[in-house]
Amino acid sequence: MTVTASVNTRIQLSVKGQSQDTTCSTSLASGPWEFDKGMPDYGPGASVADVIPTNSPIQAQIPAKYREASDEELHERIIAAKKTLGDSVVILGHFYQRDEIVQHADYLGDSYQLAVAATKHAEAKAIVFCGVHFMAETADVLSNADQSVILPNLAAGCSMADMADTDSVEECWAQLTELYSRGPNGMGPNAEGKVPVIPVTYMNSSAALKAFCGRNGGIVCTSSNAKTVLEWAFERAERVLFFPDQHLGRNTALSMGIALENMPLWHGRKSLGGNTETALEQAKVILWNGFCSVHKRFTVGQIEKARVDFPGVRVIVHPECPMDVVLAADENGSTDYIRRAVDAATEPTTFAIGTEVNMVQRLAAQYPQHKIFCLDPVICPCSTMYRIHPAYLAWVLEELVAGRVVNQISVNPEVQLNAKVALERMLAAKPSV
Repeated sequence: MTVTASVNTRIQLSVKGQSQDTTCSTSLASGPWEFDKGMPDYGPGASVADVIPTNSPIQAQIPAKYREASDEELHERIIAAKKTLGDSVVILGHFYQRDEIVQHADYLGDSYQLAVAATKHAEAKAIVFCGVHFMAETADVLSNADQSVILPNLAAGCSMADMADTDSVEECWAQLTELYSRGPNGMGPNAEGKVPVIPVTYMNSSAALKAFCGRNGGIVCTSSNAKTVLEWAFERAERVLFFPDQHLGRNTALSMGIALENMPLWHGRKSLGGNTETALEQAKVILWNGFCSVHKRFTVGQIEKARVDFPGVRVIVHPECPMDVVLAADENGSTDYIRRAVDAATEPTTFAIGTEVNMVQRLAAQYPQHKIFCLDPVICPCSTMYRIHPAYLAWVLEELVAGRVVNQISVNPEVQLNAKVALERMLAAKPSV
């Protein structure tokens, strides 16, 4: 097996018994439309065991001519549609997308970079976001009102984002407000001008939760600027409510010198999140009990094996990984940090990387002077990123050629307004010197 084979190709060969690769689910070899029937679920892949909300979007079956087309035919149809549409459409592709999608993207990046890219093309009537639901929502918030944002497969959600629903966060906020309002200043600022608590949401959350932060003096962060955002928050508040990813919050706060005992974990729908009043009063960062199932797969054992098999290996993991994995690695950083770290290596290096396999394998193909491999030996892509198949991209593009907009993501105007407030606070926050 050469490293240039795409993840999809490796999965197909594994399922047929034509390679020694193993995958977490043989169902990954099927088209995503096989999982768009009936009640929704995240489908095969890293999030297969996560509980999906009952109101999650369902993707209607696309026409058979797309489902039954060969890879080559879909490739040619996408190219032809893009040529016809010209500058009226821009295609954004996330780092975790399969190669068969990435090759057609006008921009490749993380969720934040792609959201910014969406603001740079006022001439485009349609923005096709090859990512997941919360990313398309963010693009809709930041793009112009006359632009349509399209998600090729409506079932491409995010299990981490779904772990913090609006009702649970509002209930959490109500309980915290009631607790902290007992202080001498109520929920008002103390002598240092700081309020008791400020909400911070990770980019990997719904537009409704970004709007919640906008309404309540809060802010949005990404994996690359989480430290800067927490510094911004601590200039204004005694504590931070951080959601939905506990691991990014914990790893970032730990790097800032905050003790673990000052980071209680909030379990939604439990009184005080399952904590005591004393723990919440002493808290610096209140962590929501959410996680990324892709990054939860990485273990200290995998790192130890990599060090035995490849002495001198450079281990880089994403900060969404559990704390013990981050501490055992040489470095941790966002998807763009990982990409830049590999690009900056001047001497042939062995890299063991803990992030989504599509990105890792793409780096291995782009930088053949290095040995680059995924810490997890089992091929297990993000369940929802993998829902974006070339058949769906061909379908939405050819619908645009025909003058029809399908799978448009539209954020409620009031939600959009408040979400933009939180996003603009993030854009204005600058790293401390």
